Amino acid sequence: MKTKFYISRLVTGLMFLGFLPLKTVALNYTISFTGSGASSTVENVTVYNLTKGTLATVPAGNVLNLSDAPNAVKQVSANYKTMSYTAGDWLLYKGISGNYSTIVTDVPTGSKTTNFNFVACTDADDNNYMVVTIGTQTWMAENLKTTQYNDGTAIPLVTDNTIWRKQTTPCYCWYNNDATSYKNTYGALYNWYTVNTGKLAPTGWHVPTDAEWVTLDNYLTANGYNYDGSNSRNKYAKSLATTINWATSTDKGVIGNDLRINNSSGFSALPCGCRDIRGFLDAGSIVNWWSSSEDYTNYAWSRNLHYNNSDLIRSFDIEVDGFSVRCVRDN
Repeated sequence: MKTKFYISRLVTGLMFLGFLPLKTVALNYTISFTGSGASSTVENVTVYNLTKGTLATVPAGNVLNLSDAPNAVKQVSANYKTMSYTAGDWLLYKGISGNYSTIVTDVPTGSKTTNFNFVACTDADDNNYMVVTIGTQTWMAENLKTTQYNDGTAIPLVTDNTIWRKQTTPCYCWYNNDATSYKNTYGALYNWYTVNTGKLAPTGWHVPTDAEWVTLDNYLTANGYNYDGSNSRNKYAKSLATTINWATSTDKGVIGNDLRINNSSGFSALPCGCRDIRGFLDAGSIVNWWSSSEDYTNYAWSRNLHYNNSDLIRSFDIEVDGFSVRCVRDN
């Protein structure tokens, strides 16, 4: 609170020092929403305050009011949604328009209009995916779950682990062979031979190369996504991971330490586990994604997040492994 003081003389040689509070002006920002690209209509927006761990829903045509004194804000109209906000809070917006859905993250410093660039991302099974733009790249904000190539050909489903670990042709599975529990949340697991067909991604999208993963790495490192605010060395795992489902940890800066403040990039990574020659492993603790780049025979480049690490790990893995897939939009 700001104050001012005054001095008055009471008697000779005696002074009185007093303080009077000045009225503090509450922070009030208004955020309106527009759509572009595939749709100009925003049907609704879910707003997550990642710093405070709170959320609000803003229906079509409504305005979001951010205030550090929400109880003192006068409701100016019915189309007005007030949310508690302190300067510096990180917000994540999920905008919906029909089958299109886009994530935008922001730290507002004043009233503004936020635009959702709605982009078609639909696979051969007619699954529609949420997307997020990070730097110059637009990524799927969910894992792929198609059971068909983009030409409509079925991808073989392999449930038996003895067959899986000897497989040298394309196939997919669901974690624990349980589509009911895992398909919609975690997506499918694919071996690298499926990626290598070049037909796995939705039309207009592709499985990222190793170099495209590096582009993401460079952007996040240089633009304030490291947990400690630095801009050197990859320490941005928390910015990629969702605020739910991850195992917890007390280690500084890792995904599992205070899930509430994860996902500042909007990438929305979930710990869906993987499948290797031993079977299904580590749901709740890790996620692995393939790149389309082969390292050498039988091994391809991948990326993974672990609940007890602060970085996105680059590794090469045997191509028979079952990993998740994220796609990036064609230029």
